[in-house]
Amino acid sequence: MRASRFGKPSQELIVFAIAVACFIFFAVALTGFASLGNVITMLRSIAILGILSTGMAVVVIGRGLDLSQVSVMAISAAWVLTLMNGGMGLYPAMALGLMFALAMGILNGWVIAFIEIPPLFATLASGLVCFGVGRWLLIDGVHAYPPKGAENFLFFGQGQVFGIPMPIIIFVIAALAVHWMLSRTVVGRHIFGLGDNMMAARLMGVAVRPLIIFSYAFSAFIAFIAGITLSASVASMNTEVINSTLVFDVLLVVVLGGISLSGGRGSIVSVVVGACLIGILLNGMTILNINSDAQNIAKSVVLLAAIVIDRRLHPKDEETDKQGDH
Repeated sequence: MRASRFGKPSQELIVFAIAVACFIFFAVALTGFASLGNVITMLRSIAILGILSTGMAVVVIGRGLDLSQVSVMAISAAWVLTLMNGGMGLYPAMALGLMFALAMGILNGWVIAFIEIPPLFATLASGLVCFGVGRWLLIDGVHAYPPKGAENFLFFGQGQVFGIPMPIIIFVIAALAVHWMLSRTVVGRHIFGLGDNMMAARLMGVAVRPLIIFSYAFSAFIAFIAGITLSASVASMNTEVINSTLVFDVLLVVVLGGISLSGGRGSIVSVVVGACLIGILLNGMTILNINSDAQNIAKSVVLLAAIVIDRRLHPKDEETDKQGDH
């Protein structure tokens, strides 16, 4: 985090300051908010949201959008649990679940890159297809549970390393890996170029269509990781999570942290900062017994305000807003 040009603080820094202020306010106003148990609970919830947001960040920086992420997360993880209950080993089951998630991500990217369907509609439709196919062919019922004796699986969500819960460790690893990819690799530079000016990226020799497919496949991979972490944490996967506001919470984290929906701007630091702020706010509102409807209204207002501010700061260039590779 750093000050932007002309001495003005960056959006990341502003959001970080707000997060710190909110934490201090809730710690003073609410008994037990700053307790070790509640902080760990809050970090666990931030971790799942943050893992998903790292994948969404890659897509959004490349001027895309992935509304199928939560559906891919739920169905791929639930299928892993179903396969394990059928007698399959942990790692073969996880391999098949990952293949399913990657297939959905590749499908998203192919439809967007080659058929040129806008990401909003393509991923919304693919998310529904994923959910329908999964519930019809792959899993039984709404919930999936790990079999008895699945300690190796549960370790991904309930285990600890040096006293640190595994979901937090997985989030940190995901954030560091995505940060390295975006800032230190050719693929990362091309993703920023794709989001900033697709026509210019194409003229510079960037393989735009394969890069779009890679972005959505990577988002699906991250969704699978989040699904395994979440289902191991609570020892189940409720596929109805697709009907929750989770995907909008992910978008809220991404946009609020400073990643522009116009593409080409942002960093994983933005994701970490945005996840911390949303996690603190949701935890505080829950302790205050604010009902879920009121929380959703508050999140919606914040998301809308963040999008409006983003559009004001980073207006979309219609000349470069094309998905094709003509």
